[in-house]
Amino acid sequence: MSRRSPRFNSPLLPLPAPEAVDPEALFRSWEAGQTEMVCVCGPTASGKTRCAVSLARAFNALAGGACAEILSADSRQVYRGMDIGSGKDRSEYGEIPVHLLDIADAGETYNVYRYVQDFNRVREAVRRRGGLPVLCGGSGLYIRAATEGYFSAGHPDRVFHIGTVISRELRNELIDKRLDERLAGGMIEEVRRLLEKGVPREALLGYGLEYRYVTLYLEGGLSYADMRRQLGDAIHRFAKRQMTWLRGMERAGICIHWTDPGALCRTCNDLCERYSR
Repeated sequence: MSRRSPRFNSPLLPLPAPEAVDPEALFRSWEAGQTEMVCVCGPTASGKTRCAVSLARAFNALAGGACAEILSADSRQVYRGMDIGSGKDRSEYGEIPVHLLDIADAGETYNVYRYVQDFNRVREAVRRRGGLPVLCGGSGLYIRAATEGYFSAGHPDRVFHIGTVISRELRNELIDKRLDERLAGGMIEEVRRLLEKGVPREALLGYGLEYRYVTLYLEGGLSYADMRRQLGDAIHRFAKRQMTWLRGMERAGICIHWTDPGALCRTCNDLCERYSR
């Protein structure tokens, strides 16, 4: 009997070692036409959005004005009314323009083919403005479709991939903390409103995670304690699957520069201070 090869998300396999990312060198590469887009990817709760915003601000400081714009790569944040459960915190972006949020109604059929069409349209608009597109998200299929030219006649972009990596223990701790904050911050009411507006339960179950387990709770199929426990466990497993997908991208030949999100944000903040003097 043949032996199985180890899976990429095996707990025995180490996480990728973080490296330093130089935002100024990356910006100069874009200026020279060597890089066409920056992609910030990683598992949930690993600091992707914070890094993308910090990078955008650093790029703006280096450009001496508005330059960078963020394009979301999240398969649930495309839906209107799905804000808390999907982690769609617009305030986190501040002054940085962000696109591909709230572009479909909850319950509407939306897929990777439609996403690529929307992505291509927005990316070209950013480029016509002379901007630097920063793709940010954790939906692996959407990221690959956007960066590798799925369903497109043109060549794939020259993309610099940055992966946010933190320890599994810290990641799970942040997932649990964020989940409790969302439950206390109105996530159950959000799902209730979606059901009351006529979004089919099957659609909410299909969106998975927060929307699946809160729907089951509201229907009486789970107690609050069981909902919270099962949902937390499911998000932990989801984060592992995201890492598996991203490591699979590396095996397919895509270079991801894994970095410590805190260190990258500090470097970006230092650049902003230096160039704003």
